[in-house]
Amino acid sequence: MLKTLVLAALALSTTSATAFQEIDPQLPDYKVRTDGIAGTLKSIGSDTILNLMTNWTEVFREYYPAVQVQVEGKGSSTAPPALLDNQAQFGPMSREMESDEIAEFRARFGYEPTALRAAIDCIAIFVNKDCPIETISLEQLEEAFSVAGEELTWGDLGATDPAWATRPLSLYSRNSASGTYKFFKKVALNRNDYKESVKEQPGSAGVVNAISSDPYGIGYSGVGFRTPDVKILRVSEYTGEDGFDPDLEAANSGDYPLARFLYVYVNHDPRTPLDSLRGEFIRMIFSKKGQEAVIRDGAFPISAGVATEELTKVGLATGG
Repeated sequence: MLKTLVLAALALSTTSATAFQEIDPQLPDYKVRTDGIAGTLKSIGSDTILNLMTNWTEVFREYYPAVQVQVEGKGSSTAPPALLDNQAQFGPMSREMESDEIAEFRARFGYEPTALRAAIDCIAIFVNKDCPIETISLEQLEEAFSVAGEELTWGDLGATDPAWATRPLSLYSRNSASGTYKFFKKVALNRNDYKESVKEQPGSAGVVNAISSDPYGIGYSGVGFRTPDVKILRVSEYTGEDGFDPDLEAANSGDYPLARFLYVYVNHDPRTPLDSLRGEFIRMIFSKKGQEAVIRDGAFPISAGVATEELTKVGLATGG
């Protein structure tokens, strides 16, 4: 039920987005301010969004070369304390903040952190490029990765080749600081703990690199981290159903069961205007230029409707 509600919310919120990674033509063009924007911005948070934040900062500095930007990506769990202690202006996360993180923030500031849905991502299931299977279900992922299941072989997942059928799965995961780790645990593992045999990796690229050199490896990461040495499995909710590829069309329809928003959190007091430096960076994210950077990173762009909703949260939808 939880998976269904999460995917339904994403599908309803992005129904006007165009498929196949096209930019919504209704997204605004970014208009450069001529009164000068300068200062320092710092982003601390998700490794999954590290490259995307770097892409956004490169675009932003083309407009405003006097701005200095620092970007750190050590996991989504590092974003809330960075915002809480004013160590960063932006806290990118590949999951929503948890209730205790929000409560601690509210206790400190008297208002909640603002979550901006900045892109769409699909968690992809990666296997070695020579792996003979093509589809996996959430049921099989729960059994493979969680303590609720037995230790599986590739034959248990449908491999009939004798060179594969008796081989145990070599399981790779993000580490516990990662929002991707927590999202996968909630949606794919039904909140069950990971098996002790799962090999945690410090970054998204690390998962993919490990699988590329391990013929019997299987793991998960953002779809944008694909390399030629791995392949991506189609995913279904139940065993025996047709699987879906991790693309924008399947994310919007709710057919791909591991789709999610990528968030940028900010500390914004709703009683006061947002400062111009952060405001312009946020405007850029939700412009055509900003969403083109999303595509270059391998994630999926949001619709103009979602962009307007997010800009409204920080008073920028009508010039704020």
